[in-house]
Amino acid sequence: MLERKSHGPVTLVQDACGPVTIAFTERTGGVSQPPFASLNLGTHVGDDAQAVAENRRRVLAALDAEDVACRLLVPNQVHGDHVAVVTSSEPAQLDAVRDEIARGADAIVCTATDVPVMLCYADCVPVVLASPEGFAVIHSGWKGTYARISAKAARILMQTTGADASSIRAYIGPHIRGDEYEVSSDLMQRFAERFPGIDAAGSLLDLASCIRQALAKVGVPEEAIDDAGLSTIRMNDRFFSYRAEHGTCGRHAAVAIMR
Repeated sequence: MLERKSHGPVTLVQDACGPVTIAFTERTGGVSQPPFASLNLGTHVGDDAQAVAENRRRVLAALDAEDVACRLLVPNQVHGDHVAVVTSSEPAQLDAVRDEIARGADAIVCTATDVPVMLCYADCVPVVLASPEGFAVIHSGWKGTYARISAKAARILMQTTGADASSIRAYIGPHIRGDEYEVSSDLMQRFAERFPGIDAAGSLLDLASCIRQALAKVGVPEEAIDDAGLSTIRMNDRFFSYRAEHGTCGRHAAVAIMR
């Protein structure tokens, strides 16, 4: 079960699932200055690069993973459905994966030990999957949710590890919630055609509900899907929000590592 824990100045919402530790970061405890204050983990928002590097170090230290910081993987997210796969911590494979994710990836499946993976968010839905043999970290905005990227990552995790869907635990982190996310009627119609229970006549889109449906369809038990219930809009003091901060803000993250 997800729990909020403080590690010095850094606060994480975290859990351990077998050998995999997963965490969602909060916005406090870093060194970035406004408007990125203070634990901004995104390098693409205009923040000082040294501040971001120190913030990432602090997060890894909070997870007792500072010793493998040189292996950290952070993809260039492009709102697509490409899933990169990491099966080894050998430098040659990590270099190849870094080249791949620099071109664009919105999920990483990792079956290697001691390789931390970090994806950044500011309203989109962070999803982490954990099994005894590996994990996946997923960025699921509306485009990724529509493409069922979480289900795709789950299938790749199962194919790569040989694990059954029943062994997977899923975590849904802080994001703009279904009662806050107003979208166009055209987009509501598209989602209603793909996801049962979405009201085409409405204007508020519940991405987490769609993600749960997609995961359940590939066999992940509904009771194994842990939604933290955290809103980036209502809890803007704890999390960054692109909408609430009018497009200028830092990024919190989902992080996972298998030891």
